[in-house]
Amino acid sequence: MENLEAITLAIVLAPLFGSAIAGLFGGTIGRVGAHSVTILGVGIAFVLSVTLFLKALNGDIGSINQSVYTWMISDGIRFEIGFLIDRLSTMMMVVVTFVSLMVHIYTVGYMADDEHNWPNDSLAGKNSYQRFFSYISLFTFSMLMLVMSNNFMQLFFGWEAVGLVSYLLIGFWATRESAVYANLKAFLVNRVGDFGFILGIGAVLMYFNTLDYQAVFNTVEMHQDVTVSIWGDTEWSLITVICILLFIGAMGKSAQVPLHVWLPDSMEGPTPISALIHAATMVTAGIFMVARMSPLYELSETALSMILIIGAITAFFMGLLGLVQNDIKRVVAYSTLSQLGYMTVALGASAYAAGMFHLMTHAFFKALLFLGAGSVIIAMHHDQDMRNMGGLRKYMPITWLTTLIGSLALIGAPFFSGFYSKDSIIEAVGQSQLPGSDVAYIAVLLGVFVTALYSFRMYFLVFHGKERMDEHTRKHLHETPRVVTWPLILLAIPSILAGALFVDSMAFGDFFREAIVVAPAHDTLGALAGDFHGWFSFGLHGFVTAPFWLAAAGVATAYLLYMKFTHVPAMLREKLGWLYAILDRKYGFDDFNDWFFAGGSRGIGRVLWRFGDVKLIDGLVVNGSALAVGWFASVMRHVQSGYLYHYAFAMILGLLALFGLFII
Repeated sequence: MENLEAITLAIVLAPLFGSAIAGLFGGTIGRVGAHSVTILGVGIAFVLSVTLFLKALNGDIGSINQSVYTWMISDGIRFEIGFLIDRLSTMMMVVVTFVSLMVHIYTVGYMADDEHNWPNDSLAGKNSYQRFFSYISLFTFSMLMLVMSNNFMQLFFGWEAVGLVSYLLIGFWATRESAVYANLKAFLVNRVGDFGFILGIGAVLMYFNTLDYQAVFNTVEMHQDVTVSIWGDTEWSLITVICILLFIGAMGKSAQVPLHVWLPDSMEGPTPISALIHAATMVTAGIFMVARMSPLYELSETALSMILIIGAITAFFMGLLGLVQNDIKRVVAYSTLSQLGYMTVALGASAYAAGMFHLMTHAFFKALLFLGAGSVIIAMHHDQDMRNMGGLRKYMPITWLTTLIGSLALIGAPFFSGFYSKDSIIEAVGQSQLPGSDVAYIAVLLGVFVTALYSFRMYFLVFHGKERMDEHTRKHLHETPRVVTWPLILLAIPSILAGALFVDSMAFGDFFREAIVVAPAHDTLGALAGDFHGWFSFGLHGFVTAPFWLAAAGVATAYLLYMKFTHVPAMLREKLGWLYAILDRKYGFDDFNDWFFAGGSRGIGRVLWRFGDVKLIDGLVVNGSALAVGWFASVMRHVQSGYLYHYAFAMILGLLALFGLFII
């Protein structure tokens, strides 16, 4: 046990130490020192995470709940730092540290010329390379604290820490107005979700009198029939209220409609953090949290139906937005929104294992796609517009091949990792009997076609067809350095193999055991397990299912529109201008937020300034008091006549008044 405690501490502290050294002593140790110490720290965390994962996989360790440090005890409630080590947390630890390690290595090449992104007189640009490595290593530490926590207090610490560091990373190029706008937007939108999240934690503390996961799970059925009155005489199920409040936090972190608006704008940060935030870390925190809280969610069908519907809306409608994007990173960003919708749908259908399985496979191929996009951006001299690309296949063969692998995994091509996890989700939703499951099933099926269409639209526009870049860029096109391409290759391997290796145990087996609880009435994956006959048969069967033909139709449509009949997209845009306008304006979410929330806040501020500041404070309090003093002085000066008998008369009147006051 002591050895295990040392390992878990080393996993979280190694990235923290690397971050501290790079951040505090970056100017002294230089670039090489900064990236070496942070890569070493994350590398140690990855190796130790794999060690724990293999121990959990082999049954050498079960579910271990250990307290490391007691911060304080108040009214009998313990506030602790501790770790819950089981198959769910170890899987997340491996995914987080592996993707982070790839991002760290990739960053060495991507940020090599970062000084060109800063004005010459910018002090923030000094040692920016070292500071960036410090931030991404700190981000890794924060995420590890979140996924390894055994109590709500530590969960909230990790939850807020990843939000804070993402704010620093999205706005890393702080001299750009768009970056400052994007990181502030991400911060504020996440605060909306986090307000619900902390209310949910507060409700847990109020009724369960503990913040420890296991203590809550052990007594949750005792609170199944407890109701609370929120407003009026309406009674709400306590468990439903807690689950919905916690899920509101997940909606912010995992970018579900309507709290999704921050994620596409986060593309303003450097590409490595786009991969880090959108692949395996911050956006998956909400998915992980709901899966961890499955003993609570299984007792509230209302909460599950809400999750199912919101996930379905996100999966389909956010995917449509990817069809009109021209920025290569934004296409991948909207893909992330859509895939997060799939994971959320799985949670709502009680297919938590399938959702976590898709989280894992998605982490690999989405990080691959983001880093592939970054490789293209480097070669294009930081031009991100796909309309200026084309024909890059012959110049960048490694980037082309790895991006193709990532795209095939994303659309769920049979035998690629995304196929096994996405098809498991679709089949589970089809089995669900919850209210809204029929609509959700149609949405996730249609989403397969949309995913294939926008993914291969990007693929064809970037790597095939006519070369549309300027002559100077074309002459200097070449494959990116090995420090960039090696992470692509290493991420491509699990993007192909991870699905086949783990579909049996994760989706249809008992991989997560006690870590995830599913009520028998909601066990959609269990109903499908009888028809599962191994990864190879599953892959072969995929060729005759509706998702495969929808994906094939999406690829074929993209090929016809962007390789054969290239004039058709412009014609469709002209004929369907109203639809294009809706998609281009992102359904008006940003317009509404800018008008209602931002504009409303500014309007309230103007009213408070005009009436509160100008009229009340300046006009009445400050200027009014000065005028009152002046008026009083003007009256009193007439009393100072200079005649002795006036003063004597005033003294006599004062004396009579005092006598009268005391005698009466």
